[in-house]
Amino acid sequence: MAVLEILEVPHPGLRAVAKPVETVDDAVRKIVADMFDTMYDARGIGLAATQVAIEQRIVVIDLQETEGEGEDAKPVRKPLVYINPELVSVSEETSFYNEGCLSIPEQYAEVERPTSCRARWLDEQGAVQEGDLDGLLATALQHEIDHLNGVLFIDHISKLKRDMLLKKLTKMRKAA
Repeated sequence: MAVLEILEVPHPGLRAVAKPVETVDDAVRKIVADMFDTMYDARGIGLAATQVAIEQRIVVIDLQETEGEGEDAKPVRKPLVYINPELVSVSEETSFYNEGCLSIPEQYAEVERPTSCRARWLDEQGAVQEGDLDGLLATALQHEIDHLNGVLFIDHISKLKRDMLLKKLTKMRKAA
């Protein structure tokens, strides 16, 4: 497969609103495979198609939680594919998570989101799936759906924090 280029802020493509996938076919499955290659290469846990300049509603997630402890701990891959994902409902209860993003490298901020959600999506075969998600998976899916809608995690924080984060990113880029 292929590792794709990840768009970084302030690239205007990150503000694009993705279009629904009409048919889940081999071309879509190739995009999914390339997105996983790209996400794993970048050491991320989620990636939306808009982050790799593909304006389709496709998300890949793999929390890569570890199995074992200490030096024996190994990440376990559990790749998840969400095509045309939508939130059916979200919990009233919220929680904060220190979010980062492959499109805003090495920058993090506390973002408040619903703790759990019910989502509906198509799988890689085109079958409709629906399920309840909570914890980090719920946060990750909400983060990636935001990407599909042209929204970045920094849009959920104060202007002051956002400006500081972007200034830090600019400084980091100049130093590189």
